[in-house]
Amino acid sequence: MAMVKIGGEIERVDGRSLTYDHFIDRYMKPNLPVVLTGLTHTWQSLTDWVQNSNPNLSFFSSLCSTSTVQVADCNKKQYSDQKRLEMTLPDLIHSWTQHSHDGSKPTNEPQSFLYLKDWHFVKEYPNYCAYTTPTFFKDDWLNIYLDSHTLHRDSDICPHQNEANCADYRFVYMGPKGTWTPLHADVFRSYSWSANVCGKKYWLLLPPSQSHLLFDRNGKSLIYSIYDDISEMQFPGFKKTVWLKCTQESGDMIFVPSGWYHQVHNLWNLLVEDYKIAKEYIEDIRDISDDFESLCQRNLAANTGMNFYDLFIFITRYALANIIELYHVPNSKIAIHLVHNLTSIQDVASKMTSEEAFSAENVRSISWENYDAFSDIGKAFEEKKFHELCEAVIKTYKSVESDEEEEEEEEEEEEDGIKFEMRNGIKKGGCFSINCSKDDCDVPGLVKGLVSKISGPQDLVDLMGRVMESIKDRD
Repeated sequence: MAMVKIGGEIERVDGRSLTYDHFIDRYMKPNLPVVLTGLTHTWQSLTDWVQNSNPNLSFFSSLCSTSTVQVADCNKKQYSDQKRLEMTLPDLIHSWTQHSHDGSKPTNEPQSFLYLKDWHFVKEYPNYCAYTTPTFFKDDWLNIYLDSHTLHRDSDICPHQNEANCADYRFVYMGPKGTWTPLHADVFRSYSWSANVCGKKYWLLLPPSQSHLLFDRNGKSLIYSIYDDISEMQFPGFKKTVWLKCTQESGDMIFVPSGWYHQVHNLWNLLVEDYKIAKEYIEDIRDISDDFESLCQRNLAANTGMNFYDLFIFITRYALANIIELYHVPNSKIAIHLVHNLTSIQDVASKMTSEEAFSAENVRSISWENYDAFSDIGKAFEEKKFHELCEAVIKTYKSVESDEEEEEEEEEEEEDGIKFEMRNGIKKGGCFSINCSKDDCDVPGLVKGLVSKISGPQDLVDLMGRVMESIKDRD
């Protein structure tokens, strides 16, 4: 077994003592992990999911009797991950109880190391409120977007109703003592947060500055488990790693930071690196391929979960939603968040402009599903799912601000009225912002007047520049 050098403990802080701004400044921006306490005591899951300090498996057997879940067999490796199985939740619970008296102590039967992973519990049971997202983590671009949109639009990559295409990134994990996850970085290299409802979990985290030490001498293969007998010849840098550790108790929440502060920055850098690898594998067929770039993008989506065009649609629509709402609250605290989002998106879009995927020739070969999704602003403004995205964006930052100002009850009353207005459709003037009270609002028309359509990243960069100037003029 490899020797792991521990450099210290992850800091523990009472989350109730932190404001949103303090958390951003102390942990998010400097990219530091932290264990947060005191934030889960009101959660329904801590009542329903726990019985006498043990998992309340009968609750899940009753509520989720028809659920089919993905399970990892922690004793079997398959490629670079654990072997995955699909089981009904009652069958999985039966397997656990058959091999254990209390979910952790083995009987004379072989121990079960089946670990329920990536269960989209929130999507499957939307009417059951298991938890409340802490203020620090409400600004969650990808989940906000996926609540109304699909990740892939190109039918050659993924059928529109495919579960993976409609999924969010809110997961439930359950497993007995001894279950574990191989060494990995979080999805799209974004930050994540994880709350422990029951039991204990031991964490080892490595700073991003040392992540290169986990790969082999060719920079390709990642160590599967740091507790394996790791070859110094194959992984010469591993002995230099210094880890932070913590034991996460029941009710504790851990913030696992990413390599970068803002999620979209993380995703773009990851996609560029994975794109280079995907392209390198098939470079030898470039001359005989009719559409080499499309093939690269299909491979990138298959390997990483998203490609350049998926990301561009995502940031274009997210930018448009932020722009619509910014025009309605130009001088508010919320505007600070919206402007920051637009500045971040503009930075990513500017990096995209030099990519071969967005050359005039390759843009002409993009599938109609993808091109239509980012180019036709007027059509996007008419879609119900885009209205839902706008609603989610503004409600997110209203919620952040109301949490800070302790005005939750007043905000809930306001949101009840807003939902009623949304159900009754677009107002006379054509504006769909839930923050708009004018019958003759001209904001959607104003935005369409700034750019007729978005044909690529440069158009998005230009649009946001014009929006910033327009906002200044309105002030």
